[in-house]
Amino acid sequence: MSSERPLVGVGAVVVRDGALLMVQRGKEPYLGRWSVPGGTLELGEHLTEAARREVLEETGVDVEVGELLGILEWPGTPHYVILDYVATPRGEDEPRPGGDASAVRWVPLDEIPALECTPRFVETLRGWGVLTDE
Repeated sequence: MSSERPLVGVGAVVVRDGALLMVQRGKEPYLGRWSVPGGTLELGEHLTEAARREVLEETGVDVEVGELLGILEWPGTPHYVILDYVATPRGEDEPRPGGDASAVRWVPLDEIPALECTPRFVETLRGWGVLTDE
C-alpha cells in the first residue's frame, strides 16, 4: 500500500478480567506480531465507529468504544497515525480470528511483555498506564 499522505488508523484497547484482547497480525506490516485489534479509517466513517468495526471484524467481539487513550505514529511507508481508544466488551463473546488477524486471544496483562509484539507496543501501553512494571 502506497500513499502520498499519512493514513489514519484506529485501535481498541479492550481489557476484561485483567487480560487484554490481542490479535496476531495475519499480514504485513509486522506479520505474526501481536497487537490490539485495529485498522484504517474508511472515508466518511467516524473514528469510534471504525474502532468498533475493526474489533468486530478481527475478533468477533462487539465493544462499546469509549475515550481516546492515546495517539501512536508509525512513520515510514506507509506512514500511519493511529488513534487508540479504550473499549469494553458488550457481552461475553469468545474471540475468533477474522479479517487481518491470524489468531486472537485474551492475554493476561503480565504476559504481554513476553510476546513478540509490534514495535513500541509494550512501551506505549506502559506509557498510557495500561501495563505496569509490577
